[in-house]
Amino acid sequence: MKKLLIEFLKKHFEQIAENWFQKLSSLFKNKLSETQLRTFVESSISVFIDVLEESDYKVAEQYLLDIYTLFSRANLNLLEVSQLFSGGRYSVLNIIEKEISSPIDPVILLGYVDEIIEQVLVRYAMLLQEAKMKELKYERDRLFYKLELSQQYLKNILHTSDSAIMMVDENERFIAWNKGAERIFGYTEEEVIGKPSSFLLPEGEKYQEELRQIQEEVQKGATKILETERKTKDGRILSVKLIVSRLPGSNGSYSGRSIIIKDFTEYKKLQAQIDQSEKLAVIGQLAAGVAHEIGNPLASISSLVQILQRKSQDPFLTEQLSYIKENIDRISRIVRELVDFSRPPSYERAMHDITDIVKTALGIVKYDKRVKNVKFETELKSELPTINVAADQILQVFVNILINALDAINGTGTIKVKTYNDQENIYVEITDNGCGMDEKTMEKIFDPFFTTKEVGKGTGLGLSVSYGIIKQYNGEILVKSKLNEGSTFTVKLPIRENS
Repeated sequence: MKKLLIEFLKKHFEQIAENWFQKLSSLFKNKLSETQLRTFVESSISVFIDVLEESDYKVAEQYLLDIYTLFSRANLNLLEVSQLFSGGRYSVLNIIEKEISSPIDPVILLGYVDEIIEQVLVRYAMLLQEAKMKELKYERDRLFYKLELSQQYLKNILHTSDSAIMMVDENERFIAWNKGAERIFGYTEEEVIGKPSSFLLPEGEKYQEELRQIQEEVQKGATKILETERKTKDGRILSVKLIVSRLPGSNGSYSGRSIIIKDFTEYKKLQAQIDQSEKLAVIGQLAAGVAHEIGNPLASISSLVQILQRKSQDPFLTEQLSYIKENIDRISRIVRELVDFSRPPSYERAMHDITDIVKTALGIVKYDKRVKNVKFETELKSELPTINVAADQILQVFVNILINALDAINGTGTIKVKTYNDQENIYVEITDNGCGMDEKTMEKIFDPFFTTKEVGKGTGLGLSVSYGIIKQYNGEILVKSKLNEGSTFTVKLPIRENS
């Protein structure tokens, strides 16, 4: 069968190449030039023949490097690459169907073609993944270097007394307290001098034991460095780094200790944010891989269904095949939207109708498992004035607000979405009939890392990031809410300033 396939590809080389090119030219004309498409098509067929003749995919290594370079420059995702190869598959299928006298079983022949395309795509995906992992490693190293610079910056602050610097005498009483300590903990020097060394400790035996260990080790001459927590005047618990050193007396005896405290609270939050970003990057990679694994079998199934549709004369069978085809298209659409949402965002601005972006956000959120008992009511105005925005950023805002609405109604209730405009602005209203918020909570919802969700279920960054995005476009996010009645988030975007 391989020999027959090789002869078939060589015999119809030009016809397959032309049909393949014509199918791709309309789909990718904005990303690849005519010359690039023709080169890709012809080199792909040649590689297929070489692989069949050599029975070895090593002959495709240079070809894979070439198309990876080409597709990377064109910013094509894995689903688009899969579409490029699917065009060749359909071109082969069309020629087989025209050759009625051909002894080749089209299903078997397509199986060989699918196997080659599948193997080539797998190797391309591995090459892509390796490159992405290198990019992630570079980004991780860059962020770690940035953190190291931040640490060095904190050391410089220490030398200029911006950190908390204090001293405790041999009787465990504070005898010195600088302005940095006042700024961090909120206590003035007069409030602290003479207080016991346990004055800043949070509640708990853990901290009392920690203090005893510090006293013992520092009295022996050791410098103690540790990360722990301390309590401020207003009751907040700070993550801090302590550097504790022995203060020698005139005769070398122990006369107390010096304590330098750095506030590591923001550092910890930054580290958590970096960790979360890396997790999201991995999820994005997994989403692309899952889409690839689902997309190719679906393409094969869809092709076989089309073959059966053309050959069947049974009305009932034709109707059932059409139903199968509709469901295959639905799954493909879901996979495509998943990949679009998980890919690295593009911040390039273009003219967009905000209603279209809202529809995409609704389509994404409706796949959430919690929407089974949720009713979506939409009043979306068509043909809003187009504005110049980055669609990925605005989509992120709407998805964040919609997910918060789902959390607020706890999977049961109504979410209303409305778009409209006046002479100056475009408005998007998202209303839920969920738990609502009190005034104290509403004052903090746009603060970074503030969340009302349980630990592990929210980062407190969604609304903060969304607020920053809308501010970039000189817009506003307005909030109305009543406890136990629901909330309304209104995104307001000026037309003239974004046109």
